[in-house]
Amino acid sequence: MVYTQTGEVLMLRRTRPVDFWQSVTGSLAWHESPRMAAERELREETGLAMQSGIVDCRHTERFPVIHPWRTRYAPGVHYNREHWFALCLPDRRTIRLNPTEHAEHRWLPFYRAAALASSWTNRNAILRIVAGMVQTGRQC
Repeated sequence: MVYTQTGEVLMLRRTRPVDFWQSVTGSLAWHESPRMAAERELREETGLAMQSGIVDCRHTERFPVIHPWRTRYAPGVHYNREHWFALCLPDRRTIRLNPTEHAEHRWLPFYRAAALASSWTNRNAILRIVAGMVQTGRQC
């Protein structure tokens, strides 16, 4: 997840399924650690090439694979494991979307981003990480 020190979260609208909003996400390649995948997905989905500053939140969630993405997984695989990473920026950055994956992006206050998130795990991450930072007055 990418957010600013004022509590704005970068949200991306996927090309498929239609109107599916999320923060930066992705899948592990066979040779990658979760951190390597987070750095690669950030670069591929936003154009941001930042290795320092990405924080491993040391939290995972297990969730059911939704129907539109079932074909990406082996037969019989119905659950996935999500690793939470966060990048706090001093302010908004210019975002360069990958048009094969995302059609639009928005910087939104964390409470609006959480309401827009299509995934319950993404919503929980926004509320836990960004809302916690804002409520405690922590800086990036």
